[in-house]
Amino acid sequence: MVSEKRFVQADDVETIQLDWGTLKWMNTPEVTGSKGFSAGVVLLEPGKGHERHTHPDSEEILYILGGEGEQTIEDETRTVGAGDMVHIPSGVEHSTINTSWEPLRFLAVYCPPGPEAVIREDDDATVFPPGEFPDN
Repeated sequence: MVSEKRFVQADDVETIQLDWGTLKWMNTPEVTGSKGFSAGVVLLEPGKGHERHTHPDSEEILYILGGEGEQTIEDETRTVGAGDMVHIPSGVEHSTINTSWEPLRFLAVYCPPGPEAVIREDDDATVFPPGEFPDN
């Protein structure tokens, strides 16, 4: 069911937990009716991250909210931290790893939306309904 929420709080959306991180997709076609992009908050615990992968049909930006990590795009690796933004073109391999002792938090945006739905359907994903959260 498509909603057209204009104000979205964390309790309004489901939480997706994977072995590499926890996500809350705050803006998706289903949540807000947005057709142009999706956006969500990603939390990576110390030492966690995701393998190199691509989004063939979507660009991605990551805006680092807190913590520190290692971002790889194609063959370039850099340290990223709060206030940094990363642009990943469609179809380009990338990965993000938390290299600090504290959680790495960032806003992920896909344009157009779609990869967030693929992540949700991952066999290793545990989906918690809105208002319910993992016991970490």
